[in-house]
Amino acid sequence: MAGKKTSRINQVFRKWPRGTVATQTWLGQLKVSSKLANWHVGSGWLERFGARAFIQPDDQVDWRGGLYALQAQLGLSVHVGARTALELQGLSQFVPLGQQEKIILISDRPERLPAWFQNHPWKARLEHHSLSLFERIPEKASIRLDCGGFEIIASSPEKAIMEQMRLAQSNEDVEQAYQLMEGLTILRPRVVQELLVNCRSVKVKRLFLWSAETIRHVWFDRLDLTQVGLGKGKRQLYKGGKLNRKYQITVPTQEGLPSV
Repeated sequence: MAGKKTSRINQVFRKWPRGTVATQTWLGQLKVSSKLANWHVGSGWLERFGARAFIQPDDQVDWRGGLYALQAQLGLSVHVGARTALELQGLSQFVPLGQQEKIILISDRPERLPAWFQNHPWKARLEHHSLSLFERIPEKASIRLDCGGFEIIASSPEKAIMEQMRLAQSNEDVEQAYQLMEGLTILRPRVVQELLVNCRSVKVKRLFLWSAETIRHVWFDRLDLTQVGLGKGKRQLYKGGKLNRKYQITVPTQEGLPSV
């Protein structure tokens, strides 16, 4: 009997990348029941990581290995998004020095992350938001980041900047989104167009278009704004700012515009 159990867990190890978490849901699909998983913990073949979560003995797992399990094993929509996605693609200069790393995770639909992921003392500070920002998301709006032995899903630059704008609450947030937009010189017009058409947030669409037009990105001229619904009425996005009449939002004055 022990030989069969050992053979089964060896089959699991062959499909299980080092540095990642194995959920009981995934183990169950490989015919390792919760009872059998507990037996393997007692035998030293598995190490418990949390409720219904395990790692390989003496393995080093960071938040990326946890996120891999949420995506690849549990099928959740959570991904690296907003500013963090831009940082990991070398498109942001807002990397805090001497501070705990902050990781922004975004879900495209309402969902709760499992307790083992939320409660684990990761070295980074994780911030999770369920946004439901888009009606439909083009396949090219997601990318895969190589983590050495496994991959995790992140937002493309086009999607990440819109997520960052959706999260903007203060003047500082608006300024930071503008600075991030300054560095996005090679966005893909077709992906931007599809995301804007499917974006549910009037605030995001107006702020995105105002920023891109003000910065004079070349790709902006290839967008068809007649297909993008911008709603009606004024929106105060920047307190104490001036009203941009084209997009009907308050924005920083020309002199007050931040620059990288």
